[in-house]
Amino acid sequence: MGNRHNALRLTRLRPLALLLPLVLAGCNTAPNSAEYAPKSMNTGEFVSHLNGQTALQPLPNDWWQLYQDERLNQLVRQALNANNDLRVAEANLRRTQALLQQTSADRLPATTLSAGATYGDATQGASDDQWSETAGLSVAWEADFWGRIRQAIDAAEADVAAEQAARDMVRVTVAAETTRAYLNLCAYGNQLNVVEASLANSKTQRDIIAAQFAAGTVTESALASAEAVVATVQAQLPIAHASKQNALFELAALLGLTPAEAPQDLQSCTLPPQVALALPVGDGTELLRRRPDLRQAEQTLAADIVRIGVAMADLYPRISLGASANYLQNDVVSGSDSLSYGIGPLISWNFPNTLAARARLAQAKAQAQVSVAAFDGLVVNALKEVEQALTSLNAVTAQQQSLARAEQQATRAYNLDKVRFDVGAIAHVDLLVSQRNMLDSRTANAQAQVTLTNAQVNLFKALGGGWQQAAGVTVKAN
Repeated sequence: MGNRHNALRLTRLRPLALLLPLVLAGCNTAPNSAEYAPKSMNTGEFVSHLNGQTALQPLPNDWWQLYQDERLNQLVRQALNANNDLRVAEANLRRTQALLQQTSADRLPATTLSAGATYGDATQGASDDQWSETAGLSVAWEADFWGRIRQAIDAAEADVAAEQAARDMVRVTVAAETTRAYLNLCAYGNQLNVVEASLANSKTQRDIIAAQFAAGTVTESALASAEAVVATVQAQLPIAHASKQNALFELAALLGLTPAEAPQDLQSCTLPPQVALALPVGDGTELLRRRPDLRQAEQTLAADIVRIGVAMADLYPRISLGASANYLQNDVVSGSDSLSYGIGPLISWNFPNTLAARARLAQAKAQAQVSVAAFDGLVVNALKEVEQALTSLNAVTAQQQSLARAEQQATRAYNLDKVRFDVGAIAHVDLLVSQRNMLDSRTANAQAQVTLTNAQVNLFKALGGGWQQAAGVTVKAN
């Protein structure tokens, strides 16, 4: 084997290339966050207050435990573990975290390795074909003078935080809707019992009047009126059955189950659990910290502001520090082996695309303006939803209490009139009016129970409770 001579070529670092970063370092691409600051709003104590409220205690994260119903607690835990919407939210969060890892990788140098071999007449004048082998290695690291990479990472981190808040918002919805479905199921069970009891009562009264009609003591009109009451009450029965069954199907879906897999043991619930009237609601400041949709909008705004700096950095050249090494060997020509390497800055600046870069900068600024407006709108809407929920709950609570008293008095009046009718002190028409009043008041109070439970859940949902990870709760990935 002949002697091999190694030829070394060193690329010198030019002084101008070393000074260029120092000359351009004065260019600041960080956006002015003050230009995109949200509006200052009064987020202190809520205007509306619950009746009987004495303190502004914050809403607990596991607010559904205020009902003190262990079956409800189990259902919420099950939903937070198995709900399909939460699985989607978790997958979206993992995707955003992967994007952050990808963006963070831009801080590391990029390495390119190449190798090859050719066979043929590569040397002029050579009588024989020969093999030629080549190998190369290059490393390039972008010097982030303008903060493009750093700001891109900051934006990706804000995206992750926004996706976490979006996941938390799904948790709020799942907890609230699971509670709502369970309470409705029990309230509709109570309503069904009321209808069935009313139907039994109206049939008993109809049978009495039918016997009196057969004995000739009442007219056919009295019997027809009694039959009409039976038919009216009976018409409510299918709707009451359907409402309870639909609530069960809704609950099954929230638990990640098919309708056929719905927990049938819940059919026995015939009275919704009650919660104390003085509910903890906190104030507007806590609301801003607690509601996930507001935190999501805040992080989205933060990401969009940082992306202005990323777009601004594209107006300046990208400077990389690079190193390369290349090796060439020829099998025929003696001494053809060669090794070369070089170290130095690599500058790229897309002058023809300056207009495109400025257009992207304008887009980023406009997007930040969209996000700040959206955030302001969400804050106003969140405060409105809480105030409306507080007002509605007060009204519905007062309505239900009045209807409960009306049912008690109507039932008492009917019982008294029934005794008087049995001894012939009043006519059947008077008893019929009393009976209808009692049945109507029962139905109204049962429906008010459904409305009340929904109003309570609406308030809890507006307050943004239940977003933190509960102890022992894990969301399945598949």
